[in-house]
Parts: sequence; C-alpha cells; structure tokens
Amino acid sequence: MKKTDFYDVVVVGAGPAGLQAAIHASRKKVSVLVLGKEHKSSLFRAHVENMVSLFNATGKVMLETGRRQAKNFGSEFMDEDILKITADDGRFELETEGGNRLACKTLVLATGTARNKLRVKGEKELVGKGVSYCVDCDGNFYRGEEVTVVGSESAAADGALTLAEIAGKVHLICDDLKVSEALLAKLDNSHVVLHRGAKVKEISGKEEVNAIVLDDGTILSTSGVFIELGAKGLMELATSLGVALDDTMRFIRADKDQLTSVSGIFAAGDICGPPWQVAKAVGEGCVAGINAADYAKKLHPTL
Repeated sequence: MKKTDFYDVVVVGAGPAGLQAAIHASRKKVSVLVLGKEHKSSLFRAHVENMVSLFNATGKVMLETGRRQAKNFGSEFMDEDILKITADDGRFELETEGGNRLACKTLVLATGTARNKLRVKGEKELVGKGVSYCVDCDGNFYRGEEVTVVGSESAAADGALTLAEIAGKVHLICDDLKVSEALLAKLDNSHVVLHRGAKVKEISGKEEVNAIVLDDGTILSTSGVFIELGAKGLMELATSLGVALDDTMRFIRADKDQLTSVSGIFAAGDICGPPWQVAKAVGEGCVAGINAADYAKKLHPTL
C-alpha cells in the first residue's frame, strides 16, 4: 500500500475556479495540492472574450498560464481523478485512480457537475427505472442482479468494481478504455465482463430496464444500466460526505465564504450553480482558496 501524503489544502478540479483557489491558498504559505486534468475543464476548448482585460483568449492558454502561476506560488499538481473521499478524525482522506492515498485538513471542490448522457433510445424514458448516473447512489438496489456500466474512464471502471461486490454479474461497455494501470489491473483481476470497442445502441424495457442492445446487434440482459461517462462525479463524492445541495438538488450550497455545510469543505465554480462564467468561477475560487487556507491554519494547527 502506498504511503499517505498530507497537505493543508487539496483542491479538486484544475479549471479556473480550482486554479484560482490554489493560487490564493498557496500565497497564504500552506501546502496545496491540485487534483484533476486540465483538458477536462469546460474552459479548455473555449475562447473567452467577456473577461476583463482578456479578449478572444483561448481557454487552453488560460489554464496553462494559471497552472504555472499556481506552481510559482508553491502548489503541487497531480493529474489524476478522485475515486473516494472520506472524513476521518478531523481530516479528509482521498484515494486517486492511480492508487495514491492523500490526506488534508481542508478541501476545495471546484469542478463541474454536468452529467454526460448517452443520448440513445430508451435512456430518457427509463431514468429511475433502471437507468442511473450514480453507482454509489443506486448500486445497492441491484444486489445479486445482472447490471451494466457504460463508460471508458475512471468513473465507469470504479463503478464496475463497486458493483462487482454487490451484483450477480457486471458488464462494462467501453468504447476505448482510458484508465490508470492500477485501475486496469483491478479490472483484470475482477469478475467484470469487459466489452471493449462496443457502444450502446438502445436501452430496452417498458416499465423498467430489461436489456441493452449494442451497436453490433448483441443483446445483453440487464436489470440496471449505470451511465458513468468521464471522471468520478464530484457531486456524488461530496454528497457522500454530507455536503448539502441547493433546492434544485443539482448544485452544492455554499455561503459567502464558499463554505459548504461541512466544516473544512469549500466549493467554487460551476459546482455551485450558474451563471456559467469564468469571472464567477475565478471570483469564487479566490474566496474559497483564501478561506480554506485560513481554516487550515487556524483550526487544525497540529495535524
């Protein structure tokens, strides 16, 4: 087992909110780690023309510049997705897709919340009737049954492994599996049935899901379809810690200091809701970074 590295502040998300939080936290002379992949940020492929002092700037360059700034102030970076976050005796413990174990005094959650959809026949109609976007939320309803996970990244791989301990049989439909060597090794040593290079054409069922149809015509019987496209959803990781959502149940509720309902956990950017603007994300990231660093210094000086 790898050793646990400890930081004052861990920022989850390498977009504009996360980078700004890292910059301001690092300037407070605390240890900061940023987790995430910059190309996953919605800013990466965007052009920005409505941010003060920037006109027709490319998101990729903005993210690369922000990363250099954060590093210049002392932030460290790990280009990995988070699989698990737990609270333990006044601190937070995290596990990454690469098997790295981390601990910190405070967290800044700064990544988007969009749920990618397959957009295939039957998906919309069967949501809540066998179609789910959260293994951690709904997996236990399928104990002993045959289920399917769809996706090619860390969320799908981790979800399939979780279900392998609950369900009777687990299929993983992956167009092009893009996971760490550690996750791949776990899959290879599990009972998960991999369908590499396959795509879902249709989810079938009337009152509930009973099968999926692949693009080559193969029909797989299944009671549940878990659509996990992309990285492990930060929203489900947050809510597992007791972080409160807003009235729409889609975004994290944070106060003017960007503090969530859980002491030591701050949030910034798209995960806190609209408007979807870089200026808002950066402003919230600034506030969250400052307050997370102050929290780490003041409340847990001996951790």
